[in-house]
Amino acid sequence: MARLAPSPRNWAYLLALAVPASLILAVYIAQYGFGLAPCEMCWWQRYPHFAAIGLALGALATRGTRLGVALVWFAVSAIAISGLIGAFHAGVEYGWWEGPTACSSTKLGDDPLAAIMNAPLIRCDTPAWTMFGVSLAGYNFLVSIASATLIAGLLGRHSKGMG
Repeated sequence: MARLAPSPRNWAYLLALAVPASLILAVYIAQYGFGLAPCEMCWWQRYPHFAAIGLALGALATRGTRLGVALVWFAVSAIAISGLIGAFHAGVEYGWWEGPTACSSTKLGDDPLAAIMNAPLIRCDTPAWTMFGVSLAGYNFLVSIASATLIAGLLGRHSKGMG
């Protein structure tokens, strides 16, 4: 793969990959390193980031083409969707509105039925961790929406002939 020159479009491509990859890495460190099990809505926020990673890889592989530009726009959309799900989840955690009653567990072990029956319920309306009063869902909202806006701005800047 050829070296990426420092242009707004190339920064957009790189950020479209780096942002969701970093956020997914962070939540897996929180989950497996610090024991913060995800609830159902936490998983909902991960799925668009997984999609964004795949889309951004496709965009990098086809950069310089219309397909590459389209894929990076889809990646931006996926990042923003995850942020919007994070905003909804944070609202549930703050009690601003009601969320789903679904819970999840990730450890099944040798006896799946016993594991399910004894698994702790992971509630969507109780944040597993907060910093400065903001939960992981809130941080996902802030980072994802800000990043999607930045990436879209870089892409828009390029399309106006400034890149």
